[in-house]
Amino acid sequence: MRTVRTGARPPARWRAFVCGLVFLASCLLAATASAWAPHISVLFSAALTPDPGTKLPAPTRYSYRGIHTTVVSGIEAPLRTRLEATVPADLGDVLAFYRTELGKLGWQEQRDDAVIAADRVQLAFASPLGPALLDLHRKDSSTAVELVQKNSDTATRANVMPEPGQAKVVFSNIGETDAVLTIDARTITRARGTNAVALDLPPGKYPYEVHVAGHPAHTNTLVIAAGDTWELTVGRDGDAWSPLHLY
Repeated sequence: MRTVRTGARPPARWRAFVCGLVFLASCLLAATASAWAPHISVLFSAALTPDPGTKLPAPTRYSYRGIHTTVVSGIEAPLRTRLEATVPADLGDVLAFYRTELGKLGWQEQRDDAVIAADRVQLAFASPLGPALLDLHRKDSSTAVELVQKNSDTATRANVMPEPGQAKVVFSNIGETDAVLTIDARTITRARGTNAVALDLPPGKYPYEVHVAGHPAHTNTLVIAAGDTWELTVGRDGDAWSPLHLY
């Protein structure tokens, strides 16, 4: 048996044999890599694919996703549907995804109302159901998504549709005692068991106070935009609930 020491050169016939093995191994490796190349490109593709199982368009790739709906008793279709998601992709890629997918659904972008910056995009749409809004912003190495669609038919049937250019505030009391709302220099009293009352207000920022006998006064500020409807409710225990964005 011939021993090859470290640093020594093996005979020529051994060198030829080893080179042949190296060449054969490199050919096999190249062939394997070639066979797997298409799968590797798919695994690491940056393209965003739509998830067919969501109520509003969303990519299959996400680190967080949630759907929230606002409903009214007796009407099946929601007043408002909101998608929240965090997508591990560049803002530009997420924007391109939504422009493509919303266009397929017949949503028309209202370009006059667009806000486009390096770290945030806000686009208004006219959807087949009603007005809609897409809000994207950078969140660490991902993009945060908020997509809202309103249902104009449901809002009309539920009597919560704001007047053009106005906003609406609905005040309801399901508690056991009278409740009083003070907002925009107006005072509204709702006895227990009575129907909700609606106020039409210009868009703006409104401090308000809700008072129920035996409970501390509840104060807060409501920021409302044109076309929005918010609900202020006193619960059965007499406590004022947080404002609910109805429409």
